Amino acid sequence: MTTRAAYPALTFRRPGEADHARVLAVLDDWWGGFKGAEGSRERALLLPRLYFRHFTATSTLAEYGDGRLAGFLIGFVSQTDPRTAYVHFSGVDPALQGRGVGRLLYEGFFEQVRTRGVRSVGCITSPGNAGSRAFHTRLGFTASGVLPDYDGPGLDRISFHLDLA
Repeated sequence: MTTRAAYPALTFRRPGEADHARVLAVLDDWWGGFKGAEGSRERALLLPRLYFRHFTATSTLAEYGDGRLAGFLIGFVSQTDPRTAYVHFSGVDPALQGRGVGRLLYEGFFEQVRTRGVRSVGCITSPGNAGSRAFHTRLGFTASGVLPDYDGPGLDRISFHLDLA
């Protein structure tokens, strides 16, 4: 298990509404322009300001010592099934990818939601996002097949599930 102590140059905190624009500002760069202008719109629409108001207790930002964003995870416990949590969106600065920061954000989320009685975690990604698919598989998530039109016409997704029990 990776610990925050392994990253003394990073600070971790809960996001707030003021962080909304900061996160949106890094998405295109961090995703390398994935899916072009349409992908940019999709990413922005997936992270409305309300997530930075209503899901902060189970979300985390990582920042460099100079305040620049290093990573984030926006997640919540299901209102429908309080034994299930969902990672809605996460990202790590490409300069830190492959160094355990994403794993640290996820493991912190798992630890936190376990204390709330959560037994499983879900998330989704685009079929074309090979990096995300590989990352979630390395964390132990089980992937579904491609789910056509999951988020609307032409917005196929892959669903991931992890049993925390």
